[in-house]
Amino acid sequence: MSNINNASLNELVYAVDVGARRLEGVEKKLLVFLAVSWAIFQLWIASPLPFILNIGIFSSIEARYIHFTFALFLVFIAFPATEKSNKFRVSGLDWLFALVASSTGAYLYVFYDQLAQRPGSPILQDVIVGGIGLLLVLEATRRSLGLPLASIALIFILYSVLGPYMPSMIAHKGVSFNSLINHQWLTTQGVFGIALGVSTSFVFLFVLFGALLEKGGAGNFFIKTAFSVLGKYSGGPAKAAVVASGLTGLVSGSSIANVVTTGTFTIPMMRKVGFSAEKAGAVEVASSVNGQIMPPVMGAAAFLMVEYIGIPYSEVIKSAFLPALISYISLIFIVHLEAQKMGAVGIKDNSKSVSLLIKASKFLFGFLVMSALSYLIYFSVSWVKGLFHDSAIYIILLSISASYLYIIKVVSRYPDLEEDDSDLNVLPNFKQTLMSGLHYLLPVVILIWCLMVEQMSPSLSSFWASSAMIFILLTQKPLKAVFRKEKIESILQSVRSGTKDLFEALEAGSRNMIGIAVATAAAGIVVGAVAQTGIGLVLADLVEYFSMGNILIMLILTALLCLILGMGLPTTANYIVVSALLAPVIVSLGEQNGLIVPLIAVHLFVFYFGIMADVTPPVGLASFAAAAVAKGDPIKTGLQAFKYSLRTALLPFIFIYNTDLLLIDVTWYWGIIIFCVSTIAMMAFSSGMQNYLIVKNKWYENLAFLLIAFTLLRPGFWLDLVYPPFQSVPLQNIESTYDSMDRDHYLKLQIDGFDKVGEKVTFFTLLPKEIDKVGKVEHFEDLGLNLISKDDGLLIDTVSFASPAEKLGFEFDQKIISVGINSERPSKELFWIPAFLMCIFIYYNQLRRKRSGKSK
Repeated sequence: MSNINNASLNELVYAVDVGARRLEGVEKKLLVFLAVSWAIFQLWIASPLPFILNIGIFSSIEARYIHFTFALFLVFIAFPATEKSNKFRVSGLDWLFALVASSTGAYLYVFYDQLAQRPGSPILQDVIVGGIGLLLVLEATRRSLGLPLASIALIFILYSVLGPYMPSMIAHKGVSFNSLINHQWLTTQGVFGIALGVSTSFVFLFVLFGALLEKGGAGNFFIKTAFSVLGKYSGGPAKAAVVASGLTGLVSGSSIANVVTTGTFTIPMMRKVGFSAEKAGAVEVASSVNGQIMPPVMGAAAFLMVEYIGIPYSEVIKSAFLPALISYISLIFIVHLEAQKMGAVGIKDNSKSVSLLIKASKFLFGFLVMSALSYLIYFSVSWVKGLFHDSAIYIILLSISASYLYIIKVVSRYPDLEEDDSDLNVLPNFKQTLMSGLHYLLPVVILIWCLMVEQMSPSLSSFWASSAMIFILLTQKPLKAVFRKEKIESILQSVRSGTKDLFEALEAGSRNMIGIAVATAAAGIVVGAVAQTGIGLVLADLVEYFSMGNILIMLILTALLCLILGMGLPTTANYIVVSALLAPVIVSLGEQNGLIVPLIAVHLFVFYFGIMADVTPPVGLASFAAAAVAKGDPIKTGLQAFKYSLRTALLPFIFIYNTDLLLIDVTWYWGIIIFCVSTIAMMAFSSGMQNYLIVKNKWYENLAFLLIAFTLLRPGFWLDLVYPPFQSVPLQNIESTYDSMDRDHYLKLQIDGFDKVGEKVTFFTLLPKEIDKVGKVEHFEDLGLNLISKDDGLLIDTVSFASPAEKLGFEFDQKIISVGINSERPSKELFWIPAFLMCIFIYYNQLRRKRSGKSK
């Protein structure tokens, strides 16, 4: 790649993610000062220091106001008004916009107490400030995220005001201007709603953590480590690109930045081993975009799901992890098939060849050592906490610091990783590569430990991980210089370099957050309008009408809406808008069709298709960035990337119907089985889509692979055809059946009546004996339901207050029109057997064809 092309790519990332302006002089210093100040503020409110020192304590709402005030000022400084605007100076009008916009946000913080005393009754001053603020939010959205999201937000504002003049199907009584400003600006229902709250509390620290890792050299370390492990195999650079992008995606929320960061190195290497420009770019796009589905960050969606669904962060991570991992493994398999088809080789490896048995033994030994070390650390920390109580934190911090010093001493024995260009002809040594960046794993381990073991909040977990990374940035270079016994001048230069790296990382983290903060605010306008006008109920009726009550058609329509909106909306905004509009509809429609869909499955479904828009032509920016690196056609690159990403598009449909993939109510050993079977299923699907396994597939083998994948992922479909899942129970026997059934059984009730807003509904619900937040219910009468016979059903006469029945959603005057009990059936997993046998048969048949030379 030439320097010009690299500069152009960096310009693309800047224009999309952090603003296209490249300021100089005083303006640059002011921008850096504000960006660093924003980062320090976010670190402060996430830390325990305000409560320890009892100063600088902000409520969550106050923090949102300050957070968005920074974003509003910076967006008008960093993002020019048009492409023709001066990229090196800020115009007087932009300075005015920045000052006025930030003042409208600061107004809410300064007059917080007065506003709290007049809820719902804004004075003229409040309305004027709010109206100006709302207009400038739209302009900020246009600058930083483009016209589509700004237009959608404006449409919902106009819809709120012009409700009586709308077509009768979507008309409403209308919202006054005062009421609009109050709802959208002065409450936490619109701009300053849940989405911006998540941006303030969680997202900033994780984005900052990613910026710190990248500036410290962790991104280069991930790439080189992936290449040292996988580069020598067939199509090795492509496989390494998948792994490197996945590792980068762990802490990166931008697919475009991921493409440019890893792609400038991996794409030319893929070209060298035989991949076409379009296929090399497509592999990088597919792997980089999938970085957004990889926990723990998931492009901010993980934190939004916590707030929208009301489940712990650890549950979101647990549910999201398996599909993401399976998707990446299947992408590596796709890359392998492509490499086999084109006869691509790996990169030359000068290391000594080792047998597969020795490799497996080393891996197993390393796994056992890491497991033993993990258990030792876990019990040691538990022992220290139990023995020293409140003082344990100081001992733990001292132990981490000592471990870090020892690791740095080891790391200093190896040469630093260089920022290589694409001219890598010999693989880096794995041991040297790993050991030279071992300290980068420490903050990642701290993050995962705090989140999953200590069960800390995401904000506090990211604070400790970011603090560790800040410490590493400041000390890694000086300590290496000391351990390498360099001269005092070199050590002082290392101190200055580390400090410079820290400030640049803080600035980068803040600038990366500008677009995210504005996106969550603009999406909040849409969510606020939906709540204020009731359009959500109208859309539910429309979607149900067009889907004809069919849940599969409904899911397809939702997926298409995500793709269409995603052409102009960033992933986070796309997820917020579509989940607010359609997630409840999918759950409701599922109930009406007898399918109980967990809310986390619906939200992940929406999110998965939101990220697909970064791939899909004609607007997929990630495809354009990759095509620029590969010097290929962006449309062909996007289409190829979409083909590679079909496996990602399949998963959401599957986990709607088979929640085992999301590890919902499964044991750990069953989770391992599900992982293995699902991985094989996705490989079969990938083989069918790529028309290749060992040799080129016959047409019927492609169909067989698709059938195998479907059977392994959803065996219950075939079992339902052979054995009905429920046996009908006479209505009059509902109580006796419930009293006599076992814990593993449950009743499926079809309910006819009205919901809480008076709409007539017919839906299904499950009635178990183990009810969440209630515990075991022995007898039907303990449910709090009083039934009386009426016409062709059982009328719910009363529902006791705070009873299990009320918690399950039963309402007075609803009618139970049918009852079923889950049948005693063979295990649905029996259908795995013919699927595996068919897979083995195809494999050996292709192996025979290859050996006989009949591979065509």
